[in-house]
Amino acid sequence: MSQFVSNVLLPPTLFLLLMAVGLLWPFRRPGLGRGLVGGALVLLWLLSTPFFSGMLLDHLSPSPVTIRGDEADAIVILGGGLVTGSHEYQGDTLKWISLERVRYGAWLARRLGKPVLVSGGMLEPAGRSEAEVMAEVLSREFRVRPRWLESRSKNTRENARNSHVLLENSGIRRIYLVSHAWHLARAMPEFKRLGMVVVPAGTGYHAAETTLYSFLPSASGLMNAYFACHEMLGIVWYSLRHHFDVWTAKQGFASMSAPA
Repeated sequence: MSQFVSNVLLPPTLFLLLMAVGLLWPFRRPGLGRGLVGGALVLLWLLSTPFFSGMLLDHLSPSPVTIRGDEADAIVILGGGLVTGSHEYQGDTLKWISLERVRYGAWLARRLGKPVLVSGGMLEPAGRSEAEVMAEVLSREFRVRPRWLESRSKNTRENARNSHVLLENSGIRRIYLVSHAWHLARAMPEFKRLGMVVVPAGTGYHAAETTLYSFLPSASGLMNAYFACHEMLGIVWYSLRHHFDVWTAKQGFASMSAPA
């Protein structure tokens, strides 16, 4: 799925497009046009409130598990993006999403004493990979040195496939998967389909809000809605891709290329 198509199908762009269609609807059907505008406004308001967007994140997130240390043999940390050419760091650095995952992965590594794999490819052809920057931050700022760097993947599905190759070569099939809790619903099945045992190690669990302010639209609420809708769209897409790959394998055709 291209980034362009993904952005068009996600808030707020989707709702703005619906409102534009409603405003431009032929005048002989004004009721339908007003309905589109009104429906888009209502959906935009609901998804912009911390209460409703938080409900979506909670629905996606697996229940937190108590990690003892004997459930798996390695820790896999999935990248969440880079800031390229950062002025203050004089080079590439991690976006806040990646940094939260790296921080929790480092905390787990020190506590459990398990080896770490970082996964994330290059966002720009001439740039550094996410895995390289994650490894640098882990080593320099958290005193944790990753054992494996998976630096070729460009999406969650490739995170799983490329990481699986590295781990299988080391005889590891049980992992703690570190990512944001709302991303695990999409990421975990990709690893499980490869025969791996996955223990969810989610970070960034959403704290439900039920105050008056939680029903008022906010920028943070809309951001949470974007993440939730992005993951739900990705889950549907990956499921379709998986069933298509199974069908093409049975028919003897070549598999489709990896999704974005």
